[in-house]
Amino acid sequence: MSDSGKDKKDGLAEAAKPHYVGHRERARDRFNAVGGEALADYELLELLLHIILPQRDTKQLAKELLSHFGSFSGVLGASPNRLAEIKGLGATSITHLKVMQAVAQRYGRDQIDAEKPILSSWSQLIDYCRSQMAYEMVEQFRILFLDKKNRLIADEVQQVGTVDHTPVYPREVIRRTLELSATALILVHNHPSGDPTPSAADVRMTKEIADIAKPMGIALHDHIIVGRNGHASLRGLKLI
Repeated sequence: MSDSGKDKKDGLAEAAKPHYVGHRERARDRFNAVGGEALADYELLELLLHIILPQRDTKQLAKELLSHFGSFSGVLGASPNRLAEIKGLGATSITHLKVMQAVAQRYGRDQIDAEKPILSSWSQLIDYCRSQMAYEMVEQFRILFLDKKNRLIADEVQQVGTVDHTPVYPREVIRRTLELSATALILVHNHPSGDPTPSAADVRMTKEIADIAKPMGIALHDHIIVGRNGHASLRGLKLI
């Protein structure tokens, strides 16, 4: 084949490539050069979608998801049913997004050093609680069980409820605490509305658990409420 024929063939092959191939390469190069912290949310989400949808141009999809759910975390935290409302996402891609959420949550959990008192890094604890629950669409009630040195023994979701209520049974909380030989607790739950302001029921339930725990030598350090708009500490608010 002559040089001109080869050049023509190479040119046709290049033209046949989808237009987004070069864009993906540039996006990956930018990530490698500056890291994820320097990228806008849509850029990072687009890179994530590249993995999930390798044969698609995902820039517009990334922007649509962010517009619909409000933030990167909002996209990952959205329920499968809500994600299915977005054109371009099927059952497999939605599952992959939820896997990515689980990976991020596991990473956050592993950042808590089990050998150090959990109260020694309050900001890290809040970041962890928010990453686990702030963008969930229904209420969850979880408990951090601590030993006498305030090191984490276990982190368990005790109940899952509705968009505005989770049934909590104080005696079950204490029973599980005794099973784990824990001597202190931090309660955590989320408000899917986004507003972390504690309700009267939140305060009442917290005081009931504290009243049962105290005579048994179990300390209730705090009850943290997280939401998309921030967090609230009942101890910080002097409600316990």
